Amino acid sequence: MGQVNDPNTPSGHETDLGDPLAAFAALRTDEGLALLDEVRDVEPAQELAAATRLRRTHPALLVSAAIAQARLRRRAAAKFGAEDAARMFFTPNGVEQSTRASVAAHRATSFRDLGVRSLADLCCGIGGDAIALARAGISVLAVDRDPLTCAVARANADALGLADLIEVREADVTEVDTSAYDAVFVDPARRGGRGRIFDPEAYSPPLSWAIGAALEATLAALKIAPGIPHEAIPAEAGAEWISDGGDVKEAVLWFGTDTPASHRATLLPGGASLWTSLAAMLPDPEVRPVGRYLYEPDGAVIRAHLVAEVAARVGGGLIDETIAYVTSDARHDTPYATAYEITDQLPFNVKKLKALLRERGVGILTVKKRGSAVEPEELRRKVKPQGKNAATVFLTRVAGAPTMLIGHPVTRGTQP
Repeated sequence: MGQVNDPNTPSGHETDLGDPLAAFAALRTDEGLALLDEVRDVEPAQELAAATRLRRTHPALLVSAAIAQARLRRRAAAKFGAEDAARMFFTPNGVEQSTRASVAAHRATSFRDLGVRSLADLCCGIGGDAIALARAGISVLAVDRDPLTCAVARANADALGLADLIEVREADVTEVDTSAYDAVFVDPARRGGRGRIFDPEAYSPPLSWAIGAALEATLAALKIAPGIPHEAIPAEAGAEWISDGGDVKEAVLWFGTDTPASHRATLLPGGASLWTSLAAMLPDPEVRPVGRYLYEPDGAVIRAHLVAEVAARVGGGLIDETIAYVTSDARHDTPYATAYEITDQLPFNVKKLKALLRERGVGILTVKKRGSAVEPEELRRKVKPQGKNAATVFLTRVAGAPTMLIGHPVTRGTQP
């Protein structure tokens, strides 16, 4: 038990499934693939029963590996889409750290539009970015130092029919010669045994090495955490913050383009992009009284420090010098912020809010906070919304004072 005959090993030898590499290789045998197909739709609550049944005819560790892989595929569907995830292979870290497919496709398109035809993908992980790059027609050298990760990346290239465009190499990225490639992409590991790593010099490889490698290349992109301090961004780089569906996913430093020393906010899936050079960035907007409309900038806009550019587009100002809410008396459509029509402004007071919501029959309540210590669920429990009407309440500060703003979202393109 725990061993299977591996058709890729000499006759009479067996593979020890206690070895992660051997277990993964076993998953790719006919027996392993058949098991994966059999457990594909097994729900978590059914896993124990399925494992007990399958272990009567298959090695126990192979069954466990198949069930674990099926579980990872279900998790990965949110990032890669159900169709690709059902064919791909994953590791727990690979699912956690992989680039979302929509973000990887955006970056691959950017590389292609810059004329890139070959690229070295350093710290490739399970191959999420390499897949997107290959689908954009770019030949990829995908490098990682972990043997299992490399095996998974190769399997994914093969499973998706991209093996002719993706070469996976097991190596230390700091020792790879990338001079023969049009561009370099570096995605340092930002997680360790204790979780997320916040010190850029503790990345693997360190951020300083990655920046040095990017500066040596003709064209390069370096994936970084969205919360990187702006003072840590090299002057030679153009920085791009990317959100998908309103959630900030990552930031990228671009080297060798014609937009150095710049900030960009890119909003997926639509692809709207707000850009400015650092020299042309607007000063912080003035604080003004709350007007008829409140604008909530996209997270990528906030991270890129481009709230002033949004305020200029809607003719507004800030409600507080420390809060990234923009207010205006006029309605303006912009992809870079969600607009709300404000009906009420109250000092923070739960009893008054509860009475107002009851009076208006509000049972569908959206609670947003910025600059408030109150948790949305805590407020929801206290006000106990009831009724068929909907409202949005903002827990925030206005000119330094704790304030509640009540309103509703405005559908883009409609007339006020």
